[in-house]
Amino acid sequence: MAGKPFCPSVALLRTLNRLSCPPQCLRQTTLRHQRPLHASRMLAKEPLSFHGQLYESTADRVKKERAEQARFAEARGESLRGRGAATSFLIVSTALLGYWAGSQKARPPAPESTLPLAATVKPHHNTGKANLQAAWSDFVDIVGDENVSTKEEDLQYHSGSDWSSYTTKADEKPFLIVFPSTTEEVSKIVKVCYGREIPITAYSGGTSLEGHFSATRGGICVDFRRMDKILKLHKDDLDVIVQPALGWELLNEELAKDGLFFPPDPGPGAQIGGMVGTGCSGTNAYRYGTMRDWVLSLTIVLADGTIIKTRQRPRKSSAGYDLTRTFIGSEGTLGLVTEATLKVTVKPKNESVAVASFATVREAAECVAEVVGEGIPIAAIEVLDDVQMRCINDSGSTSRDWKELPTLFFKFTGTALGVKEQIKQVQQLAKGKGSKSFDFAKNADEAAELWSARKEALWSVMAKRRDESDHVWTTDVAVPISRLPDIIEQTKEDMAKSGLLAAMVGHVGDGNFHAILLFNDKERTIAEDVVHRMVKRAVEMEGTVTGEHGVGLIKRDYLAHELGEETVDLMRKLKQAFDPRCILNCDKVVRVQKPKAGEVKEW
Repeated sequence: MAGKPFCPSVALLRTLNRLSCPPQCLRQTTLRHQRPLHASRMLAKEPLSFHGQLYESTADRVKKERAEQARFAEARGESLRGRGAATSFLIVSTALLGYWAGSQKARPPAPESTLPLAATVKPHHNTGKANLQAAWSDFVDIVGDENVSTKEEDLQYHSGSDWSSYTTKADEKPFLIVFPSTTEEVSKIVKVCYGREIPITAYSGGTSLEGHFSATRGGICVDFRRMDKILKLHKDDLDVIVQPALGWELLNEELAKDGLFFPPDPGPGAQIGGMVGTGCSGTNAYRYGTMRDWVLSLTIVLADGTIIKTRQRPRKSSAGYDLTRTFIGSEGTLGLVTEATLKVTVKPKNESVAVASFATVREAAECVAEVVGEGIPIAAIEVLDDVQMRCINDSGSTSRDWKELPTLFFKFTGTALGVKEQIKQVQQLAKGKGSKSFDFAKNADEAAELWSARKEALWSVMAKRRDESDHVWTTDVAVPISRLPDIIEQTKEDMAKSGLLAAMVGHVGDGNFHAILLFNDKERTIAEDVVHRMVKRAVEMEGTVTGEHGVGLIKRDYLAHELGEETVDLMRKLKQAFDPRCILNCDKVVRVQKPKAGEVKEW
C-alpha cells in the first residue's frame, strides 16, 4: 500500500461493493480491517481516523440491516403461516358448502317398500317463538287479523276434550288457531307451515275420542268452522258437495226438504271433515255401511300446499288408485280435507223403533246373531247393557224410565207393510231368546222417544262423574258377528271385576261395540288394563282394534298385532311419501319415531 495515495472515495466504493457479498465474506473482510485499528486504539487510546470511523459505521449499518432482515423473515413466516391457515379454512368451507349443496339435490328414493320404525328419523320442526310469530304475521295477511287467535281459552279448547280417551299433556297445545274460509286459503296456510317446518293439527267438530287433535308437537291448529256450507246439491244424481265443518245433522235437515238423507250418523256434533278423517259410521252402519261407502270424491290440500281432487262424481270408476279411500280414515295425517262429494239416498217413507230387554248381555247378543242370520233388513241394531240403562235413568235425559237390563234397540225402515212385518219377525226371535219385554213405537214421536236413549249413552255416563278429577274413557272394537256373544260376555265380566263404573254400548248388527269407563287418576291403570284386555280379546278373535273411532294416539301401538308389522311399516312409508316433513297431525295412526321406555304396553 506504500507509495499509493489513500483515496477515501475509492475506499468507500469498495466498502459499498462489499455490502453485496455474502454475509460470511462480509464478516471476514470487516474483521480483517478492524483488528489493527482496534488493537492500536486499545493500546494508544487515540481517536479513530476517518478511515476507521468509516469502516465502523459501515459495520454497524450491516448489523442493523441483518437484524432487520431477520425480523422481516420471521414476520414473513408468520404471515405465510396465517395465509396458509386462511387458505385451509377456505378450502374446507368450500368443500362443506359443496357437500351441503349436493345434499339438497333430489336423492334417489330408498329402495325398501316399507319403512320400519327402527329406520325412522326424528321429525325436525321449527316451533321457536320467532318462527311462529313470523308465521302469525303471514297468516294475518292470508285470513285477516280477526281470523287468527292466540287466546288462551281457544288454545285449551283446541287441545283436547273431556270425552277423549287421551289425557292431553300440559305442553301439548297449539301456538295459535287460524280460521280459513276457502280451499285456497288453506293451501296458503299450509305452504307457510311447510316452508317454516311448523306442525299442523286440523279441527272440525272436535268430537273424536282417541286423542286425534291433540297438538303433540305444538305448532298451529287449522279450525275449519268458517267452511261449513253445502256448496252444491245434485238431486238427480243423488250427491252433494259440502265443506268440512258442516255437521251431519244439519246436512240431513237440509236434505230432508228434498226427501233425501245421508246415512252415516255418529255422535251428535260430528262434522264431515272429522267423519272422513276417522272413517266413522254410527247406528245406521248395519243397513247402510260406513263413511267409506258414502264418499265419492275429496278435495285435499297436501302437506306442501298442493291442491288435488281425488276423482269426479260418477258412482263408480276404475281410473287409477283409489285415493278417495286412501284419505278416508287417515285422520288428517296425509292431507287436509276442504271439500267432500257425498252420496245421498232417498229418505225412507216409513220408520219405526222397537226395544227389547234381556236378563243377560249374552242373551241379547245371541238375539242379534239370530236376527242377522235370518236376513231381516232392519236399519239398525244397538245394545245397551244394564249399567248403561241405569245411567240413562239417573241422568233424567229422556222422558221415560227404562228397565235396567241389557237392552236391544231396533230401527226399521221401508214400506208401512214391510216395517210391520220386520217388527213381528224380530219380536218372535227376541221371545225365543228369553226377552223380558218388547216395546215398539206406534208413531213417529214414540219412535223418537225410544231411540233417544241410545243417543244419550255417553253423556249419561259423563253425568255420573264424582268430581272434576274423573275422566271418561270411550273405546271400541269389532269382531266377526259369530264371536260377538263371546267377547261381549267376557268383556262385561272383566268390567264388573274392575270395580269401575263401566258401561257397554254397541252397533252390534255389524259386530261393533263400545266400552265407556269412568275413572280418576288413581284408577287410570285399572282402566288401561280393562281396555288393553278388551282390545287383545278382539284381535285374538280375528277382529279389529277399532270399528269406527279411529286410531289416534291410543290405538296406534295395537295396529301391528292386528295387521302385522310389515303392514304398519307400509302405512308409515305412505305417510312419509305424502308428508315428507311430517307436519300433518304428527304422531297419529303410526309412530314416526321410537317410543320411550314403558310407553308401549306389553301384549
